[in-house]
Amino acid sequence: MSRHQKSRGQAAPAGPTQRQLRAGELIRHALVETLREEELQDPALQGVSVTVSEVRMSPDLKHAICFVEPLGGEHADEVVKALNRVARFLRGRLGRHIDMKFTPDLKFIHDESFNTAGEMDRLFLDPRVQQDIRRLSDIVEDEED
Repeated sequence: MSRHQKSRGQAAPAGPTQRQLRAGELIRHALVETLREEELQDPALQGVSVTVSEVRMSPDLKHAICFVEPLGGEHADEVVKALNRVARFLRGRLGRHIDMKFTPDLKFIHDESFNTAGEMDRLFLDPRVQQDIRRLSDIVEDEED
């Protein structure tokens, strides 16, 4: 059986490839520069600072999902909608900053991980959780002695 026949029955890799990760970071950095440099005409984006936390690329590198969070998390839905309205403009500007065969289509999504981190902080400050954390630290200290 040849090498090609063996690989046909195998499932695709579970996560993104190294190529997708590199391209995603390249796009993320270029997008941050573009957002910093350009004066976007959409009223929902006037005076708004946006954090681009992650860019996930499709396997063919023609589509990019950009996870964003407006500074302070205010009006996130409006900001994401506005970014999607100006996505074609941003794509055009992005092509000047990157050296790729294709400039990917951009889709913006609100990054919920900031909210999740805040919720986890709140949970860790709960007195019942603090009590459990103290118990765990006491157990670890006893094992180290």
